[in-house]
Amino acid sequence: EVQLQASGGGSVQAGGSLRLSCAGSGFTLDDYAIGWFRQVPGKEREGVSCISVADDSATYYADSVKGRFSISGDNFKNIVYLQMNSLKPEDTAVYYCAAKFRGSDRTGYNYWGPGTQVTVSS
Repeated sequence: EVQLQASGGGSVQAGGSLRLSCAGSGFTLDDYAIGWFRQVPGKEREGVSCISVADDSATYYADSVKGRFSISGDNFKNIVYLQMNSLKPEDTAVYYCAAKFRGSDRTGYNYWGPGTQVTVSS
């Protein structure tokens, strides 16, 4: 059974940094892609960043986070990290990690974990 657990959220001031972790079980990063998504109440869920080790570690970043966020995976620990730097108030959201069988694009994710809240104050 594929299970995911996101952690690392919190409250920071604008310009600060956070690192989110997505710990997975029931699969390996060698075969599964991991994506980070975020959602604000009343708005559509947004794909933030994705990584697929099976596809030569191909990555995807939303335009809104390019140059500020970085995704990486630790195959040994089966954890994917999202390093978030230069945070802005508009980054405030609940962040979720999700998994699917391969593919670095932001569609087709069918396994989801509970979210972690990120709050950025101005």
